[in-house]
Amino acid sequence: MEINPGAAEHPHRQIAAALRAQIRRGDWGPGERLPSIPAIAAMYGVAKQTVQRTIDALRIEGLLITKPGSGTYVRGTRRRLNRLSRGRYGTQRGYHADLAARYRQQLVEVGRSAAPAEVADAFGVATGVELVVRRHLVRTQDAVVEIGASWLKPTDTAGTSLERLEAFGRPLYQEVEEVTGRRYRTATDQVTARLPTREEAELLAIRPDTPVLHLLHVARDEAGRPIEVAVATWPGPMTALTEDYRIPAERPDLPTDDPELALG
Repeated sequence: MEINPGAAEHPHRQIAAALRAQIRRGDWGPGERLPSIPAIAAMYGVAKQTVQRTIDALRIEGLLITKPGSGTYVRGTRRRLNRLSRGRYGTQRGYHADLAARYRQQLVEVGRSAAPAEVADAFGVATGVELVVRRHLVRTQDAVVEIGASWLKPTDTAGTSLERLEAFGRPLYQEVEEVTGRRYRTATDQVTARLPTREEAELLAIRPDTPVLHLLHVARDEAGRPIEVAVATWPGPMTALTEDYRIPAERPDLPTDDPELALG
């Protein structure tokens, strides 16, 4: 196998494209170990440093995972995740059985803590104000795939089950509705991409330069007041967010030649 030294693409990117194609063809399946870096370097006639750059790039993409002292392996398939508003609450405001079958949520902390800026802004309070937080991890059989937390106002939770380190056997929002008497009516999701914190990188077992997807979820009552602010962080290259929705039907009474409706 050879690379094209005259190509505009850098050698490590040419090798990455070739390895990517081999993985997609199934030459190496999920969990299978790739040849060593010296072996790949010999295959392509390049320096080991070039192959290391290739492996680093494919790890960031989520295609490969390196186990210290063992080697580099093809990572499993990308996880399909539906945790936006409609997915979180299920089709009939009930337990989301599909998520429960694939993932296990572990409650790791419940208590009062200073609100980070994004949570404080969503609640309309000052950064650092003490709120109640319920932190959790979501796992598959072999990895942590989500770091999450739900924030609530102490005036809603004081002396209730929401401040105890216990799982409820049902979605959190159902417990909140019963305890507080406030019903969830609307929700807003904001997803951003950023680099992980050191703690996030360690928990998700990703490199510090691997981007993550971060969700800010704000649930409000019928008066438009926030009830719960939830955050979730996922390893970006291994996560696909999917939303299915209907496209509105054309309105025959709506003029189509209105210049203000034209797309820019």
